[in-house]
Amino acid sequence: MDDSQALPWLARPGARSWACSRSAPVRDGEVRAYHASLPGYAPTQLAEVPALAAELGSGRVFVKDESARLGLPAFKVLGASWAVRQVLARRAPAGAAPPPGVAGLRALAAGWPGLVLVTATDGNHGRAVARMARLCGAPARVFVPAVTEPATRAAITEEGAEVVQVAGGYDEAVTEARRWAAGQPGSALIQDTAWPGYEQVPGWIVEGYSTLFAELDVQLAAAGAGSPALVAVPVGVGSLAQAAVVHYRSPAGRGGVTGEGCPGRGQNSAPREPSSVTAVLSVEPVAAACLLASLRAGTPVTVPTANTIMTGLYCGTVSSLAWPYLSGGLDAAVAVSDDAARRAVADLAAAGISSGPSGAASLAGARAALTGDVSADRRAFLAVNSDSVIVLLNTEARTADS
Repeated sequence: MDDSQALPWLARPGARSWACSRSAPVRDGEVRAYHASLPGYAPTQLAEVPALAAELGSGRVFVKDESARLGLPAFKVLGASWAVRQVLARRAPAGAAPPPGVAGLRALAAGWPGLVLVTATDGNHGRAVARMARLCGAPARVFVPAVTEPATRAAITEEGAEVVQVAGGYDEAVTEARRWAAGQPGSALIQDTAWPGYEQVPGWIVEGYSTLFAELDVQLAAAGAGSPALVAVPVGVGSLAQAAVVHYRSPAGRGGVTGEGCPGRGQNSAPREPSSVTAVLSVEPVAAACLLASLRAGTPVTVPTANTIMTGLYCGTVSSLAWPYLSGGLDAAVAVSDDAARRAVADLAAAGISSGPSGAASLAGARAALTGDVSADRRAFLAVNSDSVIVLLNTEARTADS
């Protein structure tokens, strides 16, 4: 199709020859070992759904199901837990290795007078930071947009955090969290979006997500599936999509990334054939498609947002840390309606998978890309055929509100 048309889809041919160099340390093994030291760690389920393979015209479809991760109903705790550990470790004696597990977190937190963890959220990230604060024995202050559902606020409060509801959307909540943390001695801002001058903590959050992709590699190999042709990723500010691009665009097709990152092609990276590269598809709500708008503009832009049932993706600005990776290595972007997300929630439930609208967006996006009257060109661009393996990232569980 012609990408100049005002439709919620953008194909990006240049992404196929982009690669992330390894100028930053690759330490996904260290990250996963840390996660394994936390209470309740286990790899999340990789569920195969043959009915979706038939519908999408592919060989096999798998859902990486993050509806139960470290005792919480979303993947976000992977990033929050690693970032909190790294932030606390900066206070450890020089050369001392941070102790593993909760005991180590508490020991590190005890050495930080007046510690309070601060963040802004539209749901799951804030609850994850609040959980980590509770495990550390520290207070948390969580700023949320005005549209945040009472049940979401209650879930964060139940972790022991103070919830502050602000006028406006997610971007306004981030602004308030930044302002409050800047004026509070002992505060540690644990934010999962970046801006110029604040990129190290968001980088650690992205690094935390490497555990998800490390598990996925092992699980696909065990299923005899090999490398996927397509991975569909829900996008808010783009941190999870950044982790996906780094994983599938590093020279070995896997790996983590630190806050220093490695945007751009490595000097020794050679272009690869499209058929040999996993395509990464971003999926956003049409009501808050900041990444799609930024990719069209060729530069990050802030978009006005409208209410959407995909509340975890209700973001108007792309993370500045994610942007170089997404503008370089993201194959395609699509925006989907609330109705499409509702249908995806129901269809995943029928397959035995608990998914909220933000998590089910990956299925809605795959449908938008691979089915319907415009699908032939999109399928060819993504190199998806009847033998292909597709992975959908389900990033959250279904709640009473969804």
